[in-house]
Amino acid sequence: MKTDPQRRRRWALAALALALVAALAFVVLRSGPLSPTRVTVAELRGGTLQAGLFGTGVVEARRSYLVGPTAAGRVRRVEADVGDAVRAGQLLAEMDPVDLDERAAALQASIGRAGSALAAARAAQAEATARRALAAANAQRWVELGQREFVSPSAVEGRQQELAAADAALTAAQAGIGGAEQDLVRLRAEREALLQLRRNVQLRAPADAVLTARGAEPGSTVVAGQAVLKLAEPGSLWLTLRLDQGRSAGLAAGLPVQIVLRSRPHESLPGRVLRVEPVGDAVTEERIVRVSFDAAPPGLAIGELAEATVALAAAQARLLVPNAAIQRERGQTGVWQLQGGRVRWQPVRTGASGLDGQVELIEGLAAGDRVVVHSERPLRADARVDVVQALAGAAP
Repeated sequence: MKTDPQRRRRWALAALALALVAALAFVVLRSGPLSPTRVTVAELRGGTLQAGLFGTGVVEARRSYLVGPTAAGRVRRVEADVGDAVRAGQLLAEMDPVDLDERAAALQASIGRAGSALAAARAAQAEATARRALAAANAQRWVELGQREFVSPSAVEGRQQELAAADAALTAAQAGIGGAEQDLVRLRAEREALLQLRRNVQLRAPADAVLTARGAEPGSTVVAGQAVLKLAEPGSLWLTLRLDQGRSAGLAAGLPVQIVLRSRPHESLPGRVLRVEPVGDAVTEERIVRVSFDAAPPGLAIGELAEATVALAAAQARLLVPNAAIQRERGQTGVWQLQGGRVRWQPVRTGASGLDGQVELIEGLAAGDRVVVHSERPLRADARVDVVQALAGAAP
């Protein structure tokens, strides 16, 4: 008995359909959305953590100067330009002295007149001294004559009156000398004050430095204290670094720092923590650190941005987990823990971060547990995973 050709054809088509469905199911389960997520994992172990802090900073001058007048006035001339290296005491700019020179000349004339007055007072003292000596001698003789009754008592009293007048004239002459000397001292002090004002209109460099800015030009009017020139000592450049307060435990002066300037992105410059400021930034929750360069590179610009990594002291950690494994889910910090081919979310508490990408794990897991480091797509609880050695494009 022969098989019906149509029935054979139906069976062949059914077999082909089953094969296609099986192939499709295999593709969906192995490479489609229902396939296991490929992941790389790490086993938790203890070890030594070389902790470090990373932050950004700005190059600043530790010693900078704002040079300006002590009184309002007009700028007469500016002798230096931005970028010039100046020496201590060098004339940088000068303000218009207005009438200071004329007032100094008038005071000088007054000092000369006071000197003449002092000389006249001293001459008057000499004359009064001579008159007093003569009056004293005459009074002595008349007293002796009166004792012998050669002259009347009234005549003796007259001579004594002349001696008293001579004493008063001498005292007045001495007082005149004191007044003239005080006038001379006062005028000389006024002249010195005026000369100091005259010197103040000359703006000079307070130290060896580099001119970084000109705040005024000749002819412009400035007020007292306004900066006409800005200077900075090139040897005092340092980095003002900002670091997260939450990870600043162990931060101290003397720790080594690696600095990468924006102008030298492929070069790491060594430095040291010079000072940790006692006052932090409460708004940004950052600690402010001053970092010195071991050797400042040539052409370092004030205001240049830089990235810096501070190496903290090495410490023994109970457990270490790769930083790439730490995730944030629904406001919690945790990791995806691998258990029997599936993953579950495990909250953890972390500590210090290491320079090699390791993070100290304080609680949440135990030694020997395996956690997901990288995954080819976002994970969800109880998802099936396929552990592989590496993922294309993942960081090692």
